[in-house]
Amino acid sequence: MAVIAAAAAAAVSGLAAACGQAPARPAAATRPVTPSAATRPAAPPVGPHGGVDLTVLVLTDGTPAVEAIRQQLAAEGVPARVVNLRAHTGPAITRAFLARSLPGGGRAGNFDGVVLPGATAPGLSGAGQAALAWYERAFGVRQVDAYSPPGPGLGMSAPPAYGGLLSGPVFVTGAGAGAGFGYLRRSFPFAGGPAGPAPFGYLADPLPGGAATPLLTAAIPHSSRRGALVWQYAGQGRQQLGIGFGGSYFLTQFRYLAPGIVDWLTRGVHLGDWRSYLTVDYDDVLNADAQWSPAGHCTPGGGACPHGTPRTAPIRMTPADVTYAVRWQRQHHFRMEFLFNGGDSAQFRVRGRDPLLAALRPVAGDFYWVNHTFTHAYLGCVQDVRVKPWRCLTSGGHIVWAAGPGTVSYQILANLAWARQNGIPAEPGVLATGEYSGLKLLPQQPADNPSLLRATASDHIRWVALDASREPEMRPVGAALGVPRHPIDVGYDVDTVAGEVSEYNWYDTARKDGGSGLCQGSKVTACIRPLNPRTGWASYILPGQVQVVFAAVLANDPRPFFMHQSNLTGDRLAYPVMDDALSAYRAVYAASAPVVNLPLSGDGAALHDQQLWGRALRAGTVTAWADGRTVTVTGPPGTPVPVTVPAGSTAGSAAGPAFGGAYAGQRSGYVTLGSRPLTIALGSAPYSRR
Repeated sequence: MAVIAAAAAAAVSGLAAACGQAPARPAAATRPVTPSAATRPAAPPVGPHGGVDLTVLVLTDGTPAVEAIRQQLAAEGVPARVVNLRAHTGPAITRAFLARSLPGGGRAGNFDGVVLPGATAPGLSGAGQAALAWYERAFGVRQVDAYSPPGPGLGMSAPPAYGGLLSGPVFVTGAGAGAGFGYLRRSFPFAGGPAGPAPFGYLADPLPGGAATPLLTAAIPHSSRRGALVWQYAGQGRQQLGIGFGGSYFLTQFRYLAPGIVDWLTRGVHLGDWRSYLTVDYDDVLNADAQWSPAGHCTPGGGACPHGTPRTAPIRMTPADVTYAVRWQRQHHFRMEFLFNGGDSAQFRVRGRDPLLAALRPVAGDFYWVNHTFTHAYLGCVQDVRVKPWRCLTSGGHIVWAAGPGTVSYQILANLAWARQNGIPAEPGVLATGEYSGLKLLPQQPADNPSLLRATASDHIRWVALDASREPEMRPVGAALGVPRHPIDVGYDVDTVAGEVSEYNWYDTARKDGGSGLCQGSKVTACIRPLNPRTGWASYILPGQVQVVFAAVLANDPRPFFMHQSNLTGDRLAYPVMDDALSAYRAVYAASAPVVNLPLSGDGAALHDQQLWGRALRAGTVTAWADGRTVTVTGPPGTPVPVTVPAGSTAGSAAGPAFGGAYAGQRSGYVTLGSRPLTIALGSAPYSRR
């Protein structure tokens, strides 16, 4: 379907233009961009302290299970020191490496958790193993064994009670709920649907003596018993987490358990946090979209069609679609975001009244609204289409732009004025240009339209939508920040199952199978066999898109998704995508970890916090430690820092207010550092002092 993107990008204007189709924290103001190194404020000096530093030690041999945990730490923003066991130049794992001496005597810990590939670390010397055991006993620091088939060394029976595919449900024990996995439902499906095939794993019984405690269990096939899949082993004064299946970062089942693994490892006290974000935008609301022609294998009005291809009727939502959308949202506790072109409403008036606008006005507050320009005007360069691919026209060595300052500002401000007049609660500082036009499009348009960049300042724009399939990272757009949006690969130009399957077959099958053959030259998309017109949507297209959405929800990724208003009418193709993704999520995660459904500005603020924190992590400018019942965080003033602590933790002192926000049974969130260190009071001391 990537070819659809090219066709959409080539359409410069018109009633049915696409918006760049390709193969809930409240809205927040933009944080200031991190200052340059020359002007960045210095962190307060950190003197010797007797606490345990909030940095995880990861000893990796590159195998998928340990790498999955390393990547999860990075996704949550947890500081980690990674040591490659296969390298010959890494630090020796000694007591001096693990703990530091204090001026007045005694020692303090350098790591708040240890991750190993398994119960032992291949390539680590006996002395290194002994140093780890000493450190974990001395400071109460836990160890995760990334893939640890059960055995007596971890307090479990051998041979295991079962080894094979884990196709049944997984259960969270009472101990597991209290040890970091309480954000999961007490019973949840471990395979099928968006989770994909069942993974291989082992189930075992704890040995008598009580040193092993099951945290997650599953039914042993052909038995009435359950065996432990994940367990805690408290032997010889240490605590280890055993994991009976080989995970990888791209395995959905690992993503289910990953936040709990991190929280168990750190005793719920660490820098970094996670949320399950999902925003779905619908572009071109109050406009209409061109309709795919199965006969012409093209989109009349939205791209080049063979001569004589009959026009197809434009696709536009109806009042009945608005009623359906409101009812669906209330049933699913989820708010959609509408990107609107107010000026296009006038084209659809019947006796002076647009029926769609009339249906939207009373319920406008049920949706998020984003300025999509007044008439979906094209803001990019003037295209020379005499060559393929097209190129920007130039004059005197400069790009000739189709829209100057007056046009750009008019498109922004007129749409906002129209929204105020019609009771549409659009957020003023947010903009999505039609087809992402005006934004650089490599290689043909190497720069943003300067008039658009100036308008972000003069018209007070804080956030601008970007196409994540082309620009996956946030970047400045004039005075604003660009927020990448993930495409959902359902055609902007279809409103029926038949139309979607027809278009999919054309772009994604080989010429010998009746398709365009464009997939044959693609380095990204492989050709598929033609889909059955009656079953292809439900059996192939829909599950694939649900899996894409579901994976992003589980990845601590605030980037919104987008579809088009055409997908909310006709057969209403958008709803099964949202239905299945939300249902799959809510079947696994408890109510304490809801989907966070934000407007685009809120997603932008969350992504920007992540971006700034990533810079601070790479620069090593923030230091944090737990000493007794107090967590201390220090760094340059103005740095946003994510912190996760157990429920009951308070800001400043035991008498202070609750820290952060409640999520997944903990307190977490971003805090902007000031001139003095941040302190958080815990209910108990997570680590020992030596």
